[in-house]
Amino acid sequence: MKRRQLDPEKSASSAESDLCRALLSLRTTGQVLAFLRDLCTPAELEALTDRWQVVPYLLKGVPYREIHEHTAVSVTTIGRVARFLKQGSGGYRAAIAHDALRGRACEASTRQCR
Repeated sequence: MKRRQLDPEKSASSAESDLCRALLSLRTTGQVLAFLRDLCTPAELEALTDRWQVVPYLLKGVPYREIHEHTAVSVTTIGRVARFLKQGSGGYRAAIAHDALRGRACEASTRQCR
């Protein structure tokens, strides 16, 4: 993807930080989904969803072909996600860990988390 910088005062990392702060400011899955639908094209949102959908399978050690059969996500995409799970910045694992902790807290309190 070609990155154009029109504002020399604003670095790419600063723009990424602004996006992260915007995501962190949202409080419900509905708010996040609305933001993502506004931010992404349908194809971009589908690509993000596909990537996230295969993470639990990869963490369980399910073979790529079997993941493809369950999700219809391409083997190439599955391989890309697997590579970032092993060699990435740790974002997938941090999100999975946070989601698992949040799920246990919701179950323990018997309230619905949304």
